[in-house]
Amino acid sequence: MAFKRSSGVLLHPTSLPDCSGIGTIGKQAYKFVDWLAEAGQSLWQVLPLGPTGYGDSPYASFSTYAGQPLIIDLDELKEAGLLTGDDILPPDYIKSNGDINYGAVVFWKKPILRKAAGNFMNKKDHPFRKEYDEFVKANSYWLDEYALFMDIKNYYDEKAQQDNLSGCMWSNYWPKDLALHQEKAVKDWAASHKDSIEIEKIIQFFFFHQWNALKAYANSKGIHIIGDIPIFVAPDSVDVWANQKLFLLNSEGVPTFVSGVPPDYFSATGQLWGNPLYNWKEMAKDDYAWWISRIKGVLNMVDYIRIDHFRGFEAYWAIPFGEETAINGKWEKGPDHALFNAIKKQLGELPILAEDLGLITEEVKALRDDFNLPGMKILQFAFDANEAGKDGMVNTFLPHNYTPNSLVYTGTHDNDTLRGWIDKASDKELNLIQEYIGKNGLSKDELVKEMIRLAMSSVSVFAVIPMQDLLGIGSEGRMNTPSTTGTNWAWRMQPTDFNADIAKWMRRLSALYARNSVGL
Repeated sequence: MAFKRSSGVLLHPTSLPDCSGIGTIGKQAYKFVDWLAEAGQSLWQVLPLGPTGYGDSPYASFSTYAGQPLIIDLDELKEAGLLTGDDILPPDYIKSNGDINYGAVVFWKKPILRKAAGNFMNKKDHPFRKEYDEFVKANSYWLDEYALFMDIKNYYDEKAQQDNLSGCMWSNYWPKDLALHQEKAVKDWAASHKDSIEIEKIIQFFFFHQWNALKAYANSKGIHIIGDIPIFVAPDSVDVWANQKLFLLNSEGVPTFVSGVPPDYFSATGQLWGNPLYNWKEMAKDDYAWWISRIKGVLNMVDYIRIDHFRGFEAYWAIPFGEETAINGKWEKGPDHALFNAIKKQLGELPILAEDLGLITEEVKALRDDFNLPGMKILQFAFDANEAGKDGMVNTFLPHNYTPNSLVYTGTHDNDTLRGWIDKASDKELNLIQEYIGKNGLSKDELVKEMIRLAMSSVSVFAVIPMQDLLGIGSEGRMNTPSTTGTNWAWRMQPTDFNADIAKWMRRLSALYARNSVGL
């Protein structure tokens, strides 16, 4: 499809400020939309919006369709008459600002959401009742299984804690008939747990009621939302549990092969992600209906979709289950053009953006380009000594090598912040940046601004700048360090970070480089 030259900001809702414990999709999200409009921006990119579990990664969700309950705004539930002021008063260990403590937020907030859902369930005449009934009906294709899965999971997670066990995966701790999704066991559970299953549905309604209103507000301001789909799904998810024949699992529901990437100069042992791999032959039998439904579901939430690890559709690295590293994997062919032909046939032109980083072959380029999907350019990679020093190779991340059908970022959620990267850059790298832009003697703060300007001035149709980079924040603002756990996904803005001077500067850059309709 044709993309309009635009620019915007990468900020996950969890990073919004001035909310109890974690950013929400309430008042601060609307304030951010207003700030984007003031800054002349027309794109807001978010990370995956699903419910998260161990490790807190939005790329490992319990469902590819569901929303993250932790970012539901409690003030709005209070205004809807479902909670009281005392209900939503945070304890001392929940802070309004500063990094997220996910364990504390889960412990405090989930019982409150269940209380609000229980109050709604008992108010048959609540003003949201008709909207809720319509939501349940329209989303039954995923909501029924999701609510059932979460209800069973909640029960057995609690039992695992009582038994001092950890890692309560459905495949290794649930009763076998439930773990294997046997029809009678599933129906019996649903019949005997109606209220608790209904609670899960109502919590999802709260999320979508708030998210849909926020998206409509953003769209009314001329701002489009870029969402994110990880190519693989989490093993501990309803997606795998309810669709076991579509994944490479054994008769016990355990993966036979899992995902990752092979060794490269970043890692001598590769990266072992551990997601179950798709049974692409089985998926092809119904013309990839599962994938088409997945994309439709996300497009109901956002305007554009970035697909993470796009190269895995052409070929993927399959690692035998049980391996401790990714070394002993092998390349297997993916669905390639067949999948995207099926998607295009049923959904039309694709508002899809391809995360085409990593080992990109000519076959991957052909898959991307044959469907006219914009790929990604990362400015940090443009001046990385590892890239710049490859003899005889063109550094495709340098802006003079861009094509218009691309997205440029100063960095992604997996990179250090731009200021953090500059702080660690070698003299050779810093000199290369200054020589490239034709300015010498710049301070590190000035280099950050010039890199942002370089992205905005490039020919790439979309330019997206992480909020941390606009604020000039160092490594303390890094969102994720791959292959680590415990400290990721936690950064939050300060309430004062909706800076009018930065908005004015971005508005001027967007006008200067024809990324908005304001004009010079």
